[in-house]
Amino acid sequence: MQEFIIQVMNQFGYLGVCFLIAVENIFPPIPSEVILTFGGFMTTYTRLTVPGVVIFSTLGSTIGALVLYWVGTALNPQRLEALTKGKLFRVLGFEKEDVEKTIRWFDKHGKKAILLGRCVPIIRSLVSVPAGMAGINMPVFLTYTMIGSTVWNIILVSLGAILGASWEVVLVYIGKYSAFIKAVLIAAVLFLAVRFMWKKVFCRGTDVE
Repeated sequence: MQEFIIQVMNQFGYLGVCFLIAVENIFPPIPSEVILTFGGFMTTYTRLTVPGVVIFSTLGSTIGALVLYWVGTALNPQRLEALTKGKLFRVLGFEKEDVEKTIRWFDKHGKKAILLGRCVPIIRSLVSVPAGMAGINMPVFLTYTMIGSTVWNIILVSLGAILGASWEVVLVYIGKYSAFIKAVLIAAVLFLAVRFMWKKVFCRGTDVE
């Protein structure tokens, strides 16, 4: 994957950066840290500049975020209600009210979630879906997406430019950061699963009595 990313960027320059970042936003397994830090390194031996890489990577981030935002808008109340009535939701113990609470929370705190989420691996891509589901105003969504993405892009591109040929050092630390985020997400999912199952069993026991 890393070799393919480097090849595309070496061949297409700014357009390669924009394309790869757009795809990375839609498919999180593609590492943005490789694209951005190597893009920074490229500014030391090509005509690419740090501001140029940041601008085109932010454009790619925005394009990818819009795709996922539209996916979220496709989950209208009717479709969402149908999903909550599905077998998977029932097995996991989720209820319609739980989903509605989540959307209400995102509707209230969505701006902060979008802004901060753009600087967190994995979440930076997925945060666009609930934004679309919650119906966050498009100009607001774009503004916070671009601000958050720009901050993330400036940090990694600048590090790549500063470290030069040693740009891969950044990947080690970003890898640890990503691993920590994954551990937190897994713990959160397990906690919610246990909570919902406990609630389901407890409620059943109460009804029997």
